[in-house]
Amino acid sequence: MDAAILSKLIKGVTGDWEVVVGMEVHAQVNSRSKLFSGGATGFGAAPNSQVSLVDAAMPGMLPVINEECIAQAVRTGLGLNAQINLRSVFDRKNYFYPDLPQGYQISQYKSPVVGEGEVTVDMPYGAIQVGIERLHLEQDAGKLIHDRHPTMSCVDLNRAGVALMEIVSRPDLRSAEEAKAFLVKLRGILRYLGTCDGDMEKGNLRADVNVSVHRPDTPYGTRCEIKNVNSIRFVGLAVDYEARRQIAVLEDGGAIEQETRLYDATRNETRSMRNKEEAHDYRYFPDPDLLPLELTEAYVEALRHTLPELPDAKKARYASAFGLAEYDAGVLVAERESADFFEVVAVRHDGSMRDAKLAANWVLNELFGRLNKEGKNISDSPVSAAQFGTILDLIADGTISGKIQGAFRDRLD
Repeated sequence: MDAAILSKLIKGVTGDWEVVVGMEVHAQVNSRSKLFSGGATGFGAAPNSQVSLVDAAMPGMLPVINEECIAQAVRTGLGLNAQINLRSVFDRKNYFYPDLPQGYQISQYKSPVVGEGEVTVDMPYGAIQVGIERLHLEQDAGKLIHDRHPTMSCVDLNRAGVALMEIVSRPDLRSAEEAKAFLVKLRGILRYLGTCDGDMEKGNLRADVNVSVHRPDTPYGTRCEIKNVNSIRFVGLAVDYEARRQIAVLEDGGAIEQETRLYDATRNETRSMRNKEEAHDYRYFPDPDLLPLELTEAYVEALRHTLPELPDAKKARYASAFGLAEYDAGVLVAERESADFFEVVAVRHDGSMRDAKLAANWVLNELFGRLNKEGKNISDSPVSAAQFGTILDLIADGTISGKIQGAFRDRLD
């Protein structure tokens, strides 16, 4: 067995176990209005202040597709190297819950707008390929608020109807670390594209994590779905806890039931919510108020030309044009803001290049290292990229001595 696979196995009391993880990532589409209405999508508004008649399911109100949301979904599919389906269908997913005014969610089932794709995820032991099964558009539900009244819950419909892209991966992940790395890479791609801001604290990116365990070289086990995990760190903790829980059950002679669970970050544990529904439980059928969505090749190609240079291409360019190590290039391109900062440092206004390796060393080790220590990001840098580049010029020509360099490092602190 491959050494990388062996390193990911979990040792139980009775032998080794392999973890299998697949993810369903819900990414809020960057759009000023909702998927089927003109309702606003801004974060932090007063409860029920951004609700149109369509969102509230008032009688006679018909949905109208937001073209910008379609374009953002197609651009995301192209960024995931995925098949764009020129014909897709919106369906009604039927279930009843207080935060779902219509009694159904408009989603896509058998005919999504985006089909199969692939994401490359860099790991310490080499790159892994994670298959994307589909990307479909759907409307978000509202939100239940439980702390406003001692004996009842309130409903805030501001999020009702907000456009979501559900990005479904294949079960190609084999550890908590791979699950975290996949989500980081996916969030980075979305941010490069500008199709989702990936802010998990605001609920703009959430993950349902499917976990199962099995003995090596045996069929996959029964999976459990952990709903609405809202941070990358929690994804890793949830996968690790759930895998070990399932192993303990199986080694004790029990069986895993397919179910939906939640992750309690306070107790670092998963807990059962309900039995896992199957597709037929939702009684999907095409929404009679919406015609099939039909795109043209010309429309897709026009959107393809709007794509920025994405992380993998940028990483390859940094390695070839700047001579950077793959690891260093990967860190620099992980977030678009970091890559933009580095390029200003590495390339002068006249287009000439500074010593890229020196620039990368200072940006990665001095600047990023100190920002990470403070829990800050590149936007909090006390030195602008242009200033940083000028200082490197002075270091390179010997104007700034080692002693002054130490003072500069102190300023970064």
